[in-house]
Amino acid sequence: MVIQFNLPCMISYLAGLLKISLLTLALGACGLKTMPEQLKKDGTEEIVFATFNVSMEATNYLGREIESASSEVLAQRLATGNDPQIRNIAEIIQRSKADVILLNEFDYIADPARGIQAFVKNYLNVSQQGAGAVNFPFVYLNTSNTGQPTPFDLDKDGVASGVKGDAYGFGYFPGHYGMVLLSRFPIDQKNVRTFQYFLWSDMPGALRPGTKADGFWHSDEVWLDLRLSSKSHWDIPVIVGDTSVHILASHPTPPVFDGPEDRNGKRNHDELRFWRDYILGADYIYDDKKLVGGLAKDARFVILGDLNASALEGGAIRQGIGSLLELPQVNSLLAPSSLGGSENKPENPLALNHTAHWGMRADYVLPSSAGIKVLSQGVFWPVINDNLYRLVEDRSASSDHRLVWLSAQLKP
Repeated sequence: MVIQFNLPCMISYLAGLLKISLLTLALGACGLKTMPEQLKKDGTEEIVFATFNVSMEATNYLGREIESASSEVLAQRLATGNDPQIRNIAEIIQRSKADVILLNEFDYIADPARGIQAFVKNYLNVSQQGAGAVNFPFVYLNTSNTGQPTPFDLDKDGVASGVKGDAYGFGYFPGHYGMVLLSRFPIDQKNVRTFQYFLWSDMPGALRPGTKADGFWHSDEVWLDLRLSSKSHWDIPVIVGDTSVHILASHPTPPVFDGPEDRNGKRNHDELRFWRDYILGADYIYDDKKLVGGLAKDARFVILGDLNASALEGGAIRQGIGSLLELPQVNSLLAPSSLGGSENKPENPLALNHTAHWGMRADYVLPSSAGIKVLSQGVFWPVINDNLYRLVEDRSASSDHRLVWLSAQLKP
């Protein structure tokens, strides 16, 4: 595994760490913000953007030792409205007051009525433990590379199975570990751009697994067929009044579970680099409709997702996330925080900004520097003596990740 250390990013991050601690104390132990109606200024509406890896995927319920699974596992639980883990996830979302939220690891179910609509109707539209019911009238749902079969033995275990490590993205079935965007605001469906089929080798300077000297992991035939995105990359314009905010949604592969060739670490790096290049308007990028080019220079955007990388710890190639955080176009000065994170890993000075129970900042809500004013931000992570700790007390309570939120106002 290649580890790169980025000094400017660390200096910026630590500066934010010092400032965010004061904000955290003001917001309280759960990282909960003041209610939206109390934060309106100059008649401008507060908008809460959030991301949450909800672990609503088949192996969460069946265990990873199983040989096969399907989206029916989740569909059956959504139909009942009484799954305790999903009810807790719904309660966390209700308490976050999110207006726009990306859900990672929500298995793709082609029929929305049995999938995301069932989650909204049977869980979010129902008050959970006194939290106010919420509704999201606008949804963006699409397919994912996870579980999509290739004809190759990508993991070199001697069998080209078409699933798990031999799929375009790791998964037991097509759409496993999928994602979905929920919004209170209309989605400009006609101008959504997806990059599920963008080829990894079409990225200039792509980090090909292995080395030329020691041998590449994939043959040329395989390399030229591989897709960059382990799930997908989405640019979803959300319309707030007469203003468009581009939600840049993704869930890069964990940079682990590989070997010296670092195939997952390099893919994670390049999945993150994709957003950097997209924001800079790179002309090598093409979407699934074959439209070429990146984001417009003056576009407002918010990056959402479990990015599986930290600039300061963990196994990722740190320049990937670091180069994204350092972009002048990205407002990353302050890192969201929680006292629950600090309590979870008291020996780690970075734990204040962790977003996953296993100990790292993995999940991000990153607004553009232009056109968006940040009001507050945080991580939903109650401390042990808070009565809401029951929602995060262990892996089975909700998820091994925490909801990350940011409240903002749009500005000229």
